[in-house]
Amino acid sequence: MSDSLAATLPLTRWEGERGTYHLVTFTSAQAEELAARAMMERLETGRARGFGSLKVTARIGASEWRTSIFPQKGKAEWILLVSRTVIRAEDLAPGDPAHVILTF
Repeated sequence: MSDSLAATLPLTRWEGERGTYHLVTFTSAQAEELAARAMMERLETGRARGFGSLKVTARIGASEWRTSIFPQKGKAEWILLVSRTVIRAEDLAPGDPAHVILTF
């Protein structure tokens, strides 16, 4: 397993009861790699993080931040929330492709 994962994913807008969120969704091979990494972390530490999440450093363009990514649908998908600050700084809109690099 490498120390980073890169993908170009569409920025999605999701409206919930508590507000509007922007996110990218990792699926397929990337989701499998994230699930395997979460399992390895759980085996090494003896415990899972909240909601099965993974701590990462995320980068889109010149914007970099420390955050967590979260499994969805039985770990078949993983979501990364993207803040409005990053969206503005990188001039992104829903539907735009975002080149995301995750570092573990």
